Amino acid sequence: MKYLVVLLFITFSVTVSATKPPSISISKQQQQIISDIFDMQVKHQINNNIAVERSVCALLQNYPEQIDAVLKVAISKYPQEYKQIMRGALRAEPALSSDIVEIIINSNIADSSQVVGLAVTEEPAYANEIVSTAVLQKPDDIENIVRVAILTEPVIAKNVIDNTMRSYPGKLLDILTVAIKALPSQLSNFVSDTIKLFPDNAEEVVSTAVSTTNGERTREIIATAIHSGISEEQANAAAIAGGASSVDIAKIDH
Repeated sequence: MKYLVVLLFITFSVTVSATKPPSISISKQQQQIISDIFDMQVKHQINNNIAVERSVCALLQNYPEQIDAVLKVAISKYPQEYKQIMRGALRAEPALSSDIVEIIINSNIADSSQVVGLAVTEEPAYANEIVSTAVLQKPDDIENIVRVAILTEPVIAKNVIDNTMRSYPGKLLDILTVAIKALPSQLSNFVSDTIKLFPDNAEEVVSTAVSTTNGERTREIIATAIHSGISEEQANAAAIAGGASSVDIAKIDH
């Protein structure tokens, strides 16, 4: 059986190399060969619990250029094992994280936020690319995508938030709100970074931060805003617009 698998690999290599031009999508014959190899890989895995994962990994280590075909075959056969499929693909080719996320999301076998959570867990170094790809595929899910990503790996929160805000400036206040609610311990950093990125929206940033925290951290927000370059008068007015009390504003310690 081992020799049959090798023979199929060779056959597939010849078939792919003979296809002209290279840009043409995979043929039915190639697709069937991938499917046959995948079936044999799964069947001969010692550990059945991760057979799909290992089979996807093995195929992509040999044929990373066929990522679309390999994942579609795996998804069609084991849609309920999308986590194994993702892990196998990510471990075989981490640099293709964006492609993997795009294919899995567009297969509609899992919510975009679930896909992002798993991808970021496996490859946190590619968090920005993963989030960007997911939002591009599902722009209406941007808040959930960002929330899950930064909760999964809080250490990359700043980069993910900054990158997403730059890409979607029209959603900066929504993104800021999600960030503060998800990681309240990083409130000051989020407020400071957002003001530096969008100085013209500084007052809206303060108002949104105050409103999001129900006025409970008004002093911290105003102090952070002032240290980030906004005037005291602007910061106070913005805090009031966000629901701050005059008592808190009067006791700000610079």
